Amino acid sequence: MSELPRVAIIGAGLAGLTCARELVQDGVEPVFFEIGRGLGGRLSTRRAEGGYQFDHGARYLTAEGDDFAFALRKAELAGAVARWSLDWEETAFVGVPGMTGLAKSMADGLNIRKGVRITQIHQTDKGWELVWDGGAEVFDRVVATAPAPQTAALLTDGHPFRDAFDAVGMEPCLTLMIALPSDQGVPFVARRDPSDDLSWIALDSAKPERPNLPCLVAQASPDWSMRHLELEMHEIATQMLPLVSQVLGAQLIGDLPYVAAHRWRYGLVSKPLSQLFLADKTQSLFVGGDWCLGARAEHAWTSGAAIANTLLKTI
Repeated sequence: MSELPRVAIIGAGLAGLTCARELVQDGVEPVFFEIGRGLGGRLSTRRAEGGYQFDHGARYLTAEGDDFAFALRKAELAGAVARWSLDWEETAFVGVPGMTGLAKSMADGLNIRKGVRITQIHQTDKGWELVWDGGAEVFDRVVATAPAPQTAALLTDGHPFRDAFDAVGMEPCLTLMIALPSDQGVPFVARRDPSDDLSWIALDSAKPERPNLPCLVAQASPDWSMRHLELEMHEIATQMLPLVSQVLGAQLIGDLPYVAAHRWRYGLVSKPLSQLFLADKTQSLFVGGDWCLGARAEHAWTSGAAIANTLLKTI
């Protein structure tokens, strides 16, 4: 048997983790490079002093295809996700004890280097060299799963993938996290309205297996987010608080236990590539993610699985 290739995966979101799990089943052990301190990409949970926590990225998970539905049921049996009752979804899941729960379960046993920002990928006569501040390393195969604009920035000017990246549309999403006073009522568990400046508001503490501390997460529409994208975080919070108050029908004033904003610059896929992934002519460089197929978490999962299946055929 020939020696297995060294594989690097950039980005420990759902696409990258799905790809890795498929590779590990066939004996290939990839090395992850994750810019953040946590895992999951937009499967994210913010924890704050006092026991508060907020799912400030992906809201919940649903499946349209049988394969992802099966994966979610397996994760449910493993205790990584639980069902959340929503009026408009027949079956919705959330990670437990936070949305990062699914990512952490998938990452178990993987070689993940956190806090490493890859700045360049270029091909050498020995393979693909990944460059970061203070280091570099060569791999036989590279899988990049960051949002399309971020992946594009890693490749050299004139790279054949450039036209494909330019065809992808991504929109921002600004998020507000609020810890509410214990006596503050919320007239819903979750509310969505794509036509409103606040397209999503949810009482995160109403999700299964959450702390019994009232936490609210609000996400602005793409249009509102674009108009306010470059504000400082405290300014974003100041602008969003009155919108939340209006929806709640109660003025949120005074010393709230916790208020913070988060900027997802590439939070939503508005124009997907409409193919599973991109691969170079040598099938040693792969790029993918939700942006290849659409805005759902399932699209990231599908892209990551497809990359793994194609990569394994090259071994």
